[in-house]
Amino acid sequence: MTEFDFNQQLLDFLNQSPTPFHATQTMLTAFTAQGYQQLNERDAWSLQPGGRYVVTRNGSSIIAFTLPCDPLKTGFRMLGAHTDSPCLKVKSQPDLIGQGYLRLGVEVYGGAILSTWFDRDLSIAGRVSYQSSKGGVAHALINFEHAVGIIPNLAIHLNREVNKGVEINAQTNLPVLLMQQSEESNQGQAGQQDFNQLLLEQLRKQGIEDVALILEHECFLYDTQSASLLGVKGDFIASARLDNLLSCYIAMQSLLSAPENVPSLLVCNDHEEVGSMSASGAQGPFLQSVLKRIADSEERYQQMLAASMMISCDNAHGIHPNYASYHDNNHAPLLNAGPVIKLNANQRYATNSETSAWFRLVCQQMDVPVQSFIMRSDLACGSTIGPLTAAELGVRTLDIGVPQFAMHSIREMAGSKDAHYLYRALQQFLALKNIG
Repeated sequence: MTEFDFNQQLLDFLNQSPTPFHATQTMLTAFTAQGYQQLNERDAWSLQPGGRYVVTRNGSSIIAFTLPCDPLKTGFRMLGAHTDSPCLKVKSQPDLIGQGYLRLGVEVYGGAILSTWFDRDLSIAGRVSYQSSKGGVAHALINFEHAVGIIPNLAIHLNREVNKGVEINAQTNLPVLLMQQSEESNQGQAGQQDFNQLLLEQLRKQGIEDVALILEHECFLYDTQSASLLGVKGDFIASARLDNLLSCYIAMQSLLSAPENVPSLLVCNDHEEVGSMSASGAQGPFLQSVLKRIADSEERYQQMLAASMMISCDNAHGIHPNYASYHDNNHAPLLNAGPVIKLNANQRYATNSETSAWFRLVCQQMDVPVQSFIMRSDLACGSTIGPLTAAELGVRTLDIGVPQFAMHSIREMAGSKDAHYLYRALQQFLALKNIG
């Protein structure tokens, strides 16, 4: 696939994936369209040599894998990423009516840069659980698509110190303005609306008619501005959720187009941005349970892992030209200069010299430039699903990523060449028959 086609499909993927539920559904559709058989965790599995399979958990995490031969012989070549991004999540009972407006109360999900959420055209997407007309519980994905809300800034005339920095109170400053509505209106009165009613109307717009009662929802705010290529020469990609849907897309395309000469696997977990401790997170049992069902015995499982290797893909901090002093000059990745090996002495990243060497080799074989990142020694380092996966499975693991700016902003930025660079390197990694 050419770099241009790769990036155009990346933009489409980002636009189609406003929440982890939508990202997982988009990937599931791509895998099943290429002949991957969807598995259900509640069923008995009958895995066949040469088979390709995909399974989801909670609708927000996904594992896809191929079995061209017995994985005991070669182990798995595994890729990992995460489907969630820092954002604002709608509260369970979010309705706030006052001063003639209906607003939504929100929670902050993950380490979002809150100031970037003001004065943006916001929409709502997520999963809704409802009582069907037959009396059971059903679930549906929802996406309003168009802008339905905004968080207006306070005018500078009312806060003259705004450009010196403002403390943002998540409870009082972040409710999302939806519409004008009188607080004197009675519940159920004509013209009176609440969030559940808006959800009901949107479900019906989407053709879902059997909704008797909204029971619960997991909905998120997102910026309606589309992902785009920008820069005078098209050097950059700008979008919401580059961390970490960019890695999900690259890894998915790498698996879909890799030569099937060795068992390969992709896992994209939810909840990385809030610690990964969930049934569908990297600190949960999802990947381990799938691998154990593939191995079919504890002995085979341990042998299989000893021959395997995991690459955890999560974006890296590119050196920002306006804030260069925040970087270690010897480990300061540039945009469009290739994927980044992420290292940390305290195991915030799982990279070691063995796994790093293998990645440098595959990059060399594919003529892909490669960089390294180490956080300044006087700054705290973030982490990824890499150390969690390495600790849970005992598998050799490497942390890498595409360099980017504005990580955890509502709109992030990366280089337009780096995604394709990493795609080529991962294709070669998935073809390695023996990693020693």
